[in-house]
Amino acid sequence: MHDQTPELLDQTRRHFFSQCRYGLGAMALGSLLAGDGATPVRADVQSHPLAPRPPHFAPKAKRVIFMFMAGGPSQLELFNPRPKLTKLSGQVIPQSYVENKRFAFLNKDAKLLGSPQKFARHGESGQMISECLPYLSTIADKIAIVNSMTTDVFNHGPAKFFVNTGSARFGRPSIGAWVTYGIGSESTDLPGFVVLQSGPRGPRGGAPLWGSGFLPTTYQGVPFRSGKEPILNLSSPHGIDLNRQREFVDAVHDLNEMRRAVTADPEIATRISSYEMAYRMQSSAPALMDISGETRDTLEDYGVEGDKPSFARNCLLARRLIESGSRFVQLYHTDWDHHGGPGFEINKALNQRCHEVDRPSAALVKDLEQRGLLKDTLVVWGGEFGRTPQGEDRNGLLGRDHHIDAYSMWMAGGGIKGGQTLGQTDELGYYAVEDRVHVHDFQATLLHLLGLDHLKLTHRFQGRDFRLTDVHGKVVEKLLA
Repeated sequence: MHDQTPELLDQTRRHFFSQCRYGLGAMALGSLLAGDGATPVRADVQSHPLAPRPPHFAPKAKRVIFMFMAGGPSQLELFNPRPKLTKLSGQVIPQSYVENKRFAFLNKDAKLLGSPQKFARHGESGQMISECLPYLSTIADKIAIVNSMTTDVFNHGPAKFFVNTGSARFGRPSIGAWVTYGIGSESTDLPGFVVLQSGPRGPRGGAPLWGSGFLPTTYQGVPFRSGKEPILNLSSPHGIDLNRQREFVDAVHDLNEMRRAVTADPEIATRISSYEMAYRMQSSAPALMDISGETRDTLEDYGVEGDKPSFARNCLLARRLIESGSRFVQLYHTDWDHHGGPGFEINKALNQRCHEVDRPSAALVKDLEQRGLLKDTLVVWGGEFGRTPQGEDRNGLLGRDHHIDAYSMWMAGGGIKGGQTLGQTDELGYYAVEDRVHVHDFQATLLHLLGLDHLKLTHRFQGRDFRLTDVHGKVVEKLLA
């Protein structure tokens, strides 16, 4: 007995649970995997977390490009003209509209503000689009405009979390992480979920907007920077050639596999996958960013200017990414927060933001269609909320406050019925009064188009099954082709 004591003392609590594969540890693991109908993770998913997996049912879309306009574009200047609002501009909004309402900055006696923008009908469908978006108007019959979007959160950071993760608190998996968790990726040389950013700064909320939350970290979004080195520290150190790099990756792979066989920890599979992906991206990522092979016409269509970083360049890169098999590409473009004041007025500043995104957004849809990709690529454009019918005066320069009760987004391709405007608001554009689409409904619809049932795409964490849509959401059937 005394000879065995030092060995027993060396067995820590962590060692006991990790090595007790056929005793208490095994029973606990089996209970966790089997409890409440949870399905054990398949062996191929453990070994290759991003391997393509079949959806719940036949999908209409295979991939997503989500253009996120961070800050809240004004639906009243872009997609939802309200003649009555223009007629009553300058008058105090009726009390019945704002009773028991909260605003980020406005007082309840703020005056109504009619839009200075001109609207016209476009395409055979007669979509109402403002003069701010002349290029988008040329694809009016390909897009579905939703003018009845609603959300629950009126401050930027939490509202961005809500759209992207289904919760106003950070820490939940992002929509791109849920998608790659559900159906994997078709790319072997690039990440399944990629994030591209443009504008003067990053979006409020930062990395948790594309994080994996409690899902394995392999499903988180990978931000690509502009330039020849899109990912920091991706290049091999000086003096290390590809052969030595391969030997290192192989050795680490073998060590990680030995540990994974003992612990069955899914994060080790993530680590293995990350090393392998980083090795392959040493050549694939720079090749992706090199757009010198694109035709002059293509570059002009998007509005790409040389090597200059821009939303236009990111739209072109998004197309190249989905051609390479990436499943979910998200483009963040900032500075849509037009409260008024210098640089944030509803006229000049808004027009500038529209000028930056209008041409490349339309070019992306046209380019996807020409290449036969639009039919199974879902394209989404929108922000975290809209803007109030009341004006906000800052130093004599007018803007609008945050608005959650009615705003606009548009979608195209991937099973969407184009050439329609869904939803109606009241005559002041304050409330959605017909075909209301909540953020959770939008999320459920996006997953549905990818062949995923939002009620079944779940992950067990801290004793309960979580999903993107929380306990809400319904598929918006009218949007489907």
